[in-house]
Amino acid sequence: MTADIPPPPPDKVHPAPEQDRSPLPRNVLLLGVTSLLNDVASEMLFPLLPTFMISVLKGTKEQLGLLDGLADTASSLLKLWSGAASDAAGRRKGFVVFGYAVAAIARPLMAIAAAPWHLIALRTLDRVGKGVRTAPRDALIAESTPQASHGRAFGFHRAMDHLGAAIGPLLSFTFLWFWPTQLRLLFALALLPAIPILFIVVIGLREEPRPTGGPKAGGFVFSLAPFDARFRLYLLALLLFTLGNSSDSFLLVRAQELGVRPVWLPILWAVFHFAKSGLTQAAGPWIDRLGPRPLIWAGWSIYAATYLAFGLATAAWHAWALFLVYAIYYALAEPAEKALVAGLVPADRRGLAFGWFNLVIGVAALPASVVFGSVYQRVGPLAAFGMGAGLALAAAMLLAGVPAASKSS
Repeated sequence: MTADIPPPPPDKVHPAPEQDRSPLPRNVLLLGVTSLLNDVASEMLFPLLPTFMISVLKGTKEQLGLLDGLADTASSLLKLWSGAASDAAGRRKGFVVFGYAVAAIARPLMAIAAAPWHLIALRTLDRVGKGVRTAPRDALIAESTPQASHGRAFGFHRAMDHLGAAIGPLLSFTFLWFWPTQLRLLFALALLPAIPILFIVVIGLREEPRPTGGPKAGGFVFSLAPFDARFRLYLLALLLFTLGNSSDSFLLVRAQELGVRPVWLPILWAVFHFAKSGLTQAAGPWIDRLGPRPLIWAGWSIYAATYLAFGLATAAWHAWALFLVYAIYYALAEPAEKALVAGLVPADRRGLAFGWFNLVIGVAALPASVVFGSVYQRVGPLAAFGMGAGLALAAAMLLAGVPAASKSS
């Protein structure tokens, strides 16, 4: 049985015209800038981790698999804990500050790694920071923003995240063009974006008033009991979709197979993230006008079509075009998925809800990539990408069965 809680607000709201033009709250703007800077630092290094592991530290492909597998698992488990803990504590900011501080320390320390296990440990520590901050940060965004503007708020945040993810690879590409052997120095330079991040979250962020009657100290829970069947069914649909949503690194592998030369892959990756940033910013207000469900359905359907097309593609220009279409999926689905979480649950349990949301994605992501890679290797690209497309369509149909909060949703 679920706990006795007040009914959550509708997941679809039709804002007044002036709400669409109102400035985003201070916390949302600051967290957007923080996310941009953080992804600049992260994506400066991420495309180079395989080279650093295998060529510099003389690691193996198995150790490379452990690098992200262990890190993602730790991050996923911590997202649930930190969301529930921030609900119980009645505060979000401390979790956000700690999470960004841990990542700021871990990344530049990779520059002095002398063995594969050093890099695995530091990458895991970096993801520990992500796990601690993510759910409380998303809950703080929701609490800082009127319900009618959740789509704009999450759209802005994801747009800034993607913009940082586009700038990072361009910076590392430029650095290595002039200093191609200085990987360790590049890793050390990841400290520079972290300095303003810590100033922003420590000095700039403000706690938001919490709903009355919410959980007090000692109210820490991991359970799904506070949530009704609508949220649980949504998590199930999200789990099914994520099982077909393998790592985007396979798209880069496919691009190379189609004839995109390795020297152009960082540029392709940057263009992809620039497209995601602009499109996500544009999609945010539409979430508030139409509700998150239609945009999630559209995004998941575009994902299915794009994956199938990747399996059928035969030329290099197909890869460039499909990456741009794939960016539309991200723009429509990512902020809408978070806005739907905020709309389906009571306000005093949003930290726990975002914890479950991130846990489901994180736990499903590892088997999704392992199975996809196995099918890709043993059967071929059409079978692998077709499998992902089929799971996405099945998830979209399951999402259609999630009961609405009201007749207008």
